[in-house]
Amino acid sequence: MLNWVILHYTAMNSAAEAIERLCDPVHQVSAHYVISKSGAVTQLVSEDMRAWHAGQSYWQGCRDMNSASIGIELCNRGDHPFPVPQIRALASLLSGVCTRNDIPQHSVIGHSDIALGRKADPGARFDWRALAQMGFGIWADPGAATVVDTAVFDANLGRIGYDTDASLETRLRAFRLHFRPTGVGSLDAVDCAIATALADNFQLT
Repeated sequence: MLNWVILHYTAMNSAAEAIERLCDPVHQVSAHYVISKSGAVTQLVSEDMRAWHAGQSYWQGCRDMNSASIGIELCNRGDHPFPVPQIRALASLLSGVCTRNDIPQHSVIGHSDIALGRKADPGARFDWRALAQMGFGIWADPGAATVVDTAVFDANLGRIGYDTDASLETRLRAFRLHFRPTGVGSLDAVDCAIATALADNFQLT
């Protein structure tokens, strides 16, 4: 059963390079779709087949994300913004994928969310807030940020879906990549407020 869509960046200069690599069995990596910078969508694996895009991973109790998710690769090196045509194509693709597979639209997450400390894609330049405004993924702006409570933050990350066996530092980095890419330093009240809002607003687990 498919429950999630996982977003990646290719870390390559062109969609053609990425497709060539993803189709080469030597590399043992694949994805269901690749979206070029111009918004061209290429399907590499049927949605009813397992692709090797997640690797060692965890989300909401699942440790075999390859079998439970659709993988979408966005052509981007990870160091520059994602073009508007590419994001529009992504939203259109997500609409079809979620509808066909009965995947909740909020169940769109990043490789960095499920592979803590191992992967950083789709990276700090990906605009999760804009995608959420299009109806996909999750986002929450913080309410009043006054309290730093590590135990509550940990509990909320577990409620959202993160692997609670990872260190606090590792989880905080992954959390910030998605929800607060400009955040630096130790856990603070803003991180805690965002995590609380997410856990309270989305019944994810």
